[in-house]
Order: sequence, then structure tokens, then C-alpha cells
Amino acid sequence: MVLHSIWIVGSSRSGKTSRLVEEFYSWVQNANQDIASFYTKVREQKKADSTRKPLDLRQTEPGVLVLAANDDNRRELGDKIVTKTLGKYPIRAKTTLGFFQDEIILFWPLLIESLHLKAQFPVRLRPETEQELATKLWRSQLDEETLRRAGVNEYRLVRRILDLWQLAAYSGTPCEDIGLILQRGLRDNAISLEPEFLGSLLLDWRNWCLERGLLTYGMITELYSQHLLTNSYYQQRLTQRYQAVLADDVDDYPAIAYQLFELLLDQGAVGAFSYNPDGAVRLGLGADPKYLFRLARRCQQETLTGPPLDSLACELATPMVELVTEPMMMLSLPESVQSISTISRSQLLRQTAEVIVNSIKSGEVEPEEVAIIAPGLDAIARYTLIEILTKQNIQVEALNNQRPLISSPIIRALLTLLALVYPGLGRLVDRDAVAEMLVILSQRQEAPENNSALTTDIDPVRAGLIADHCFVPHPDHPNLLAVETFERWDRIGYAATSAYGKILAWLEKQRSQQVQRLLPSPISLLYVAIQDFMCKDANPSYEQIAALRELLETAQHYWEIDTRLKQTNSKLSSSSLNSELSDTITEFIQLLRRGTITANPYPVRPIGGARKAVTLATIFQYRSSRRFHRWQFWLDAGSPLWAKGGAATLFGAPFFLRERLGEPWTAEDETLADEQRLRRILADLLSRVSQRVYLCHSELAVNGQEQLGPLLPLVNACISVAAEVAVP
Repeated sequence: MVLHSIWIVGSSRSGKTSRLVEEFYSWVQNANQDIASFYTKVREQKKADSTRKPLDLRQTEPGVLVLAANDDNRRELGDKIVTKTLGKYPIRAKTTLGFFQDEIILFWPLLIESLHLKAQFPVRLRPETEQELATKLWRSQLDEETLRRAGVNEYRLVRRILDLWQLAAYSGTPCEDIGLILQRGLRDNAISLEPEFLGSLLLDWRNWCLERGLLTYGMITELYSQHLLTNSYYQQRLTQRYQAVLADDVDDYPAIAYQLFELLLDQGAVGAFSYNPDGAVRLGLGADPKYLFRLARRCQQETLTGPPLDSLACELATPMVELVTEPMMMLSLPESVQSISTISRSQLLRQTAEVIVNSIKSGEVEPEEVAIIAPGLDAIARYTLIEILTKQNIQVEALNNQRPLISSPIIRALLTLLALVYPGLGRLVDRDAVAEMLVILSQRQEAPENNSALTTDIDPVRAGLIADHCFVPHPDHPNLLAVETFERWDRIGYAATSAYGKILAWLEKQRSQQVQRLLPSPISLLYVAIQDFMCKDANPSYEQIAALRELLETAQHYWEIDTRLKQTNSKLSSSSLNSELSDTITEFIQLLRRGTITANPYPVRPIGGARKAVTLATIFQYRSSRRFHRWQFWLDAGSPLWAKGGAATLFGAPFFLRERLGEPWTAEDETLADEQRLRRILADLLSRVSQRVYLCHSELAVNGQEQLGPLLPLVNACISVAAEVAVP
């Protein structure tokens, strides 16, 4: 049995992933049959070198590399394969970037030898830490005049420059060539900053990180594409480890993934790849679908049937796209597409929520069968929709709703504790922060084993009184005095007085240990505080657990990086590198207060059945999650953002596409890209809805401007339900 690589093409929900799993299952089944018949048949398998041998997936043999576009899809694909094969065969499921990172760490000694690096174990830099350190390294060069010419603030400019490196690395372009690519691509446009200047900044940053063994996303990707994939020893080891590769939704993969697949196929591995012409969700974020499509010529091609029969794409995809691209057409849409139209956006949000509430309460649809999708979700829209729906006992699941850690009261209380225990942090704490801390630290549950409601021994009023009369501000040693300092301390009450006394005793104990150097690090203090106050007499909610977990991981990462930088005797002019502990804690707290660290408020994979909640997401989040619903509400249908990449398109992304590397990006190119993106969005979303689409449109946007987006012809061509809904 000779195996051939396969290229599976299909639209959204056409069964590409299931077909991948079936193909893998057929591989292993054929391999088992060949092994079983090995002793009863004549050995006739010695053929030409061009034929591939059947897979032999025993534990002692090379395994299978399984890749997916994002982490959620990776879990689902891995689970499907394990379920189908009963977990008998060794597979390794990864995202592309996750695979590159693992390979860099695994073969770091090889890179030390080939690049003559300092022998030290590499340390991963999180994006927020990368941003912080790059800003400090470049601060002397990013003066006020440079920022004025760039037209953006320091934070956005640094992020934009770092993203250029990531895009270049994804395309297989060395860091040294970034300036040249930008110079060629921007030659017809007036630019504010010289490409050579941006390239020199990135070279300085790359060399600075290499000297200290720090790995950013850009560093990982460049090291893998430029130094590992081109190394003969690594190529040999890679092909010895994997005899097959499965890659789902390769339209969302970067260009260097093609180099990886090509190497494996050239060395005799067998591959199965799926491709969605309506996908390319990550185009603009490093994906290069056209370049990956080159793999098709090396495989047996298989095209799955069109959109699933249970979706509206079969009926609506073609007419809706035609109506959007040719607005002058006279066409009316069927009853499965309806509109909710208002004058103001505030009315639109209320009416949209009311339609959902009425439909769910009448039993017409279940909460988990409804999705609200918008080109962009501002805080007002998110809060309004969640508030109205939750008041009607309808839960809402906001996809990837990454709120800043500092927005959590528990996190703010823990940071206040740090400022009260360690010296030199008095300017980071005030009366209001102390009052909030007292309320949070005195919370408890009457019966923790039953998850009963939280009660607090120190309510906000008493906490305010205590903070007013017992908190002593000081730049180095802020302090909390005994409750008796307050002349009318009898007004505090027994429960609040007892709880406050316990907090004071805890603080004194930790201060004493800190003076005696018995606290290993601020991280250990956070652990003790969480154990003694958050988990002793209460069971934290999922949201709180996610925030606490992210705080601890962030703190561990921050101190790990700080330790590494101090070990390397960095010349970076920053107090965090050669300073006392209080300065490092100050920078850590300020980093959190800037809101750059976030945590998902809900578990990525809930235990048990799917949550009975309405899904709330941006277009990018919804398409990335590969979800499917009976009803979809397209919010802000008149917005021009439906055809724009928005936050899902990085600056300079078109310059690093392989088929047009360094070519200028013209207005015609932009118009064509917007049209193609809109076609893909419509086809993809319609493949993910089975019964009804509501086009939610307000004539005026949030800023009061009239909305004349590309979907407006659709709004005008469908039935309006606004008159049927009473505005609350």
C-alpha cells in the first residue's frame, strides 16, 4: 500500500477537518493490514524510491506532526484524532508558532554553537514585557520629534515596529532586509520615518535579545526559519522524528510553514492538508494563503462539496455578494434575512437585545443558538448588551473578552498589599485603594462547600471610615494604625473590628519576615495572600481564578526576566535592571495599571456541556472560533468596518506576502483586498448560520456620523422588524 499526500479544499463547515481525521485513520488502518500480512505474503514492497512506505506508528517509530491554526482548533483536532484512533498512535498537536517555539528550545544548543551565543537557557518574553523593554532600549531614539513625525504615541509606534519584525519572520525575511523591503514598498508613498531607521532599531533589539537569551515571537520565528530549517543536522533529525504531517486550515498559516512542509515531503513524509478558500482569517496578521496553496501541486487534490445544506450559504451567499458588489441590482432577500433599523446606536443596542430576549422567552430559540457578531465591539456596546440580557437571566459569553487585570478588585487589593509590605512604595497607594483592599480581604462565604454568596465583614462604609482615620500615608513606609486610633471606633462594630485586626496582624507578620529576608520574593507574598484571604474562607469564581492565575504567571515571568537582565549586567538605562527590589515592584505595579496585562474571565474549555449563553464576538473572533449558530445578529451592519481589516491587519502586512514581497501597496490594491475580504466574510458567516440573520443597523454611528457601509444594500433589501419591537 503506497500512501499519497492529499490536499483537501472546502468551504467553511464542509467537513475538511473530519476528512483529515478519516485520512489519518485510513493510513494507520492500512499500515496495520500490511503488518498483519507481512508474514503470509511475499515481500513485494521493494519498489522504486519514489514510493512511500505505509505508516508504522508504533511508539518506537517516528510520529505524526499535527498542526492547527489556533490553540482552540488544536485541542479539538487532537481530541478528534485521539477519539477516532482510541489514542493508540503517537501524535503531536501544535499551532505553528507553538511548534517553532518548542523546536527552538529543544535545539537551543545547536543555535548556541552555530550563532556563537552565550551558553544560557533561553527565556520567553511575553508581548507586554517585550513592549516594555523595547521601549526602554529605543527611548533615546524615539524623541518627541520622531513621535511627532510618526503621528502616533510611543506605545503604538513601538508595537508597530515590533510587529514588522514578526511579519518579516513569518515570511522568511531576515531582520537585516526589513529596511530594504519597506523602502521598496513605500517608495511611492510619503512616509514619516525612514525605513533604514526602523530596520536599525529592530537590528539593535534583536542583537540585544540574543545577547541575553530572550525569545520574542519575532525572534523565535526568525531563528527557526533562518537558522534551524536551513541546518542540515536539524533537517536530518526532523525527518527522523516525523513520518507524517496533518495540517488543518493552512490558509491561516505563515509562509515559512510551506518551507517546513516542503522539507518533510521531500524527505518521504506523507501529508494531509485542508484549505478553505473562504478562510484566510489571519490574512494581515502573518498568514500567506496564496503561498501555502503551492502545496496543492504536490498532493492529490480533493474538493469537498459546497456549503453545508443546513446553512444559509447555499441560498444566500451568491445573491448577497452580488448585491453588495453591484448595489444597483433590484433584489429582495428572503424572510431568513431581516433587519433591525434605528436612528441612533443606543436605540439599536436596546432593540437588538429586546429581540433576543423576546425570542428566547417565547421558546423560538435557545441562548446557545444565538450569536451577536460585530466588526468591532466597543465597551459601550459590550456593556449594554450584556447588562440587558443578564437582567433577563440570559447569560452572555463574550469570546476572548480579555479585560485588563487591573480591572479586577482582587488584583488591585493584592497590589495594595505589596505596597504596604515592601518599603519605598508609598506613592502607589492611597486612601481609596486601602478601603477597597479592606473590603476584598474581609470577604468570606458562610458555607464555602456550598458555594454560598459572599459576605464581607468590612463593608464599604466602614472600610472608608477606617481608611480615613487609620491610614497613614508615607512615601516609604505607609502604615495602617490600630482601630482604636479612631475616636469613635465603636461605630465600626465587632465583626469589622475583628477582621481589621486580622489584616493588621497579617501585615505585621509579613513585614517582619521581609525585614528578616524570609520572603523569597514578592511572588511568595502573593501566594500567601491568596491562600490566606482569597481561598481560605471562600471559593473564588472562575473569573477570579483566571485573574489570580494570570497575575501569578505574570509576576513569575516578570521576576524571571528581571533576574536574567541583572545577571547579564545590562547597560540599559532603566531602574529595573540595577536597582533595589522596590523599584522592580514599582515598575511591575505600573505595568499592570497601564492595562497591558489581561486574562480571560472564563475558562477556555468549560467542564461539561456547552454553556447556555448567547455568543458575543467580533468578526475575527467568531470566524477564528469556527462556531455555528441558528441565529446570527450582525451588529452595526451599516459600518464601513465590515470591509476593513481593522485590528486584524498589521501595519506593513502586504509588503511581506511572498508573491508580492516588497511591492508597493496602491489604492487599487486596497480596494480589491477590501472587496475580497468582504466576500470571504459573507461566505464564511453564512456557512455558520442555519436559520436566520438579523442585520442590525443604525443610521448614525457612535460619533454621530451617517453610516454608509458596504452592507447597506442588504439592509435596504430585507424585511425590517424594528416596528414589531417596543423600545424599553
